[in-house]
Amino acid sequence: MDNSTGFAFLTGTYDVVNRWRKDFLDPTEGEDRWEEFPGLTRASVHFDGRASFDEIDFPTKGFAGLTLRLYDPAADAWSLYWSSKRTGTLFPPVTGRFEPDGTGVFHGDDEHDGRKVKVRFIWSGITGTSAHWEQAFSADGGETWLTNWHMHITRWAT
Repeated sequence: MDNSTGFAFLTGTYDVVNRWRKDFLDPTEGEDRWEEFPGLTRASVHFDGRASFDEIDFPTKGFAGLTLRLYDPAADAWSLYWSSKRTGTLFPPVTGRFEPDGTGVFHGDDEHDGRKVKVRFIWSGITGTSAHWEQAFSADGGETWLTNWHMHITRWAT
């Protein structure tokens, strides 16, 4: 896979099944620790596949967000920037790349509920009609990771 156009697959309109931990830093297991909710995203690519943008709406949650992804050819890496309608600001970026197997792994630093955390995004299972995204936090400098959000996206039929 060509890392420089790694997000070229992400065009069109997608239904999103979200599943997140009710508390992003609570490692307690059990179905009652998770919540599932729908989303709808519209995505586009730009700069000959070296930029990607999507806006996602979470209708049952009452908020929306957007992601801007930019490819840096000098670093052969992507920077992903998230913003929520609730804050109107850009979160610190996660950066990384797509591996030859098509899996994209991206890391960054952020805060959650006043605690410094490391953040990891993984894009996997990418096909012509679907993909999986997951987010994990580490509160111990990257020694252990707690996956706290999954998105299963399915492209609308054209």
